[in-house]
Amino acid sequence: MPAPDIYSDDGINPFADISHIADSPYWGMLYATDRVPEDIETTEKPQGKFYTNERGHLLRLGLAKILLGEYDFTWEQARQISLAWNRLEKYPLKVGVVEEFEVLDRSFHPFVDKELLRLKSPEPAQRFATSINNKLAISEQKDIFIYVHGYLVVFENPVSVASELWHFLGYEGVFITYSWPSTPSRWAYLKDAETTTTTAYHLRTFLEYLADQTDVERIHILAYSQGTRLVIRTLHNLALMHRGEPRHHTLEKLRIGSVILVGSDIDRQAMGMYLLDGLLNVIEYLTVYASEKDQAMGASQILFGRERVGQMFASAEVKSSTGEFLLKTPEFRAINVTEAEGATSGRGHAYFRSSPWASSDILMTLRFDLSPAERGLVRSDDNAIWTFPPDYISRLREAIVKVNPALGGRLKSQEAVDDKPDKQMQ
Repeated sequence: MPAPDIYSDDGINPFADISHIADSPYWGMLYATDRVPEDIETTEKPQGKFYTNERGHLLRLGLAKILLGEYDFTWEQARQISLAWNRLEKYPLKVGVVEEFEVLDRSFHPFVDKELLRLKSPEPAQRFATSINNKLAISEQKDIFIYVHGYLVVFENPVSVASELWHFLGYEGVFITYSWPSTPSRWAYLKDAETTTTTAYHLRTFLEYLADQTDVERIHILAYSQGTRLVIRTLHNLALMHRGEPRHHTLEKLRIGSVILVGSDIDRQAMGMYLLDGLLNVIEYLTVYASEKDQAMGASQILFGRERVGQMFASAEVKSSTGEFLLKTPEFRAINVTEAEGATSGRGHAYFRSSPWASSDILMTLRFDLSPAERGLVRSDDNAIWTFPPDYISRLREAIVKVNPALGGRLKSQEAVDDKPDKQMQ
């Protein structure tokens, strides 16, 4: 993942305050997964082992250690590498060790195999919540960020992606990867689409647990590709469960802030029905990024015969009623990413990582909770879709420095954290 353009040589410094990094209560990426662990036959805790691509029917919590390349890098080395614009080598992230805390107790249900019931204990939930609360206590931002991946990937992939994203957030708040049992096969697209329906129960259980048992102020969700199906189904279920409640009461209870959909493989008409059922009553904001050049969305449209949410409307396609809804509903934000730098590279689908503009916009949304206009995006009075202007990065930079002057100006060098021993990255 290239560094977001907001962190260019004359940009802002995401590591202006590193005290919370030095004092972090854990080093790694917290995760939740309903995949089957590799040694499920023995029903033992799979400490140091990873997970399969099969449905596990229970939600397991844990901590994954991340390696850069073949070695453990220090945090300072990782900072320098990630922000070096002239770096010639690639430093792929990979999962080194996985420590599972075991099963979230509230994820047990009557259909669970009886031999697994002996794993039921409140301790894993308490340990996971303690890790979160200790990190939130030393963070300026008391929020949780959850990354939900797409199809075609194994357990390790979303852990690595989430680690990249959290790094460029300056390790503020708490980042968690939700690894649902997708299948690393292009022929499993429809199979995985069905899996998002079953795993929505577990994601809902997880969100309720975070709201109930942690000190989080807001929970933000970044969902990609087929992972957006999972997230929206989960939120739709919550909307139906809380139907009739005042919106402010539901938001206070669930604490869900921004939900961001990237390359969303949801039927546009289905999304409309979710909105009619009160989807926006359970979250503060829904931001949809879409592209005219997303080849994966084109293939999905051919497969299902319906337009996808991740396909950008042509101007003539925006019905007057849809445009009016978007203009009058500030909680719903539609963003055309087509003109953003790097957004069409590859198949034009993974632009949330490949485009330094798109990644800048997403990360700064999560970090500072700015509206599209405040971030420098533009739209005309008669067009409900936000777009990236040519001077977008300079606009965004000015907005961020105004919000937090301490971030202005990138440091060319920085000492390791005080006089403490340099800790390993993640």
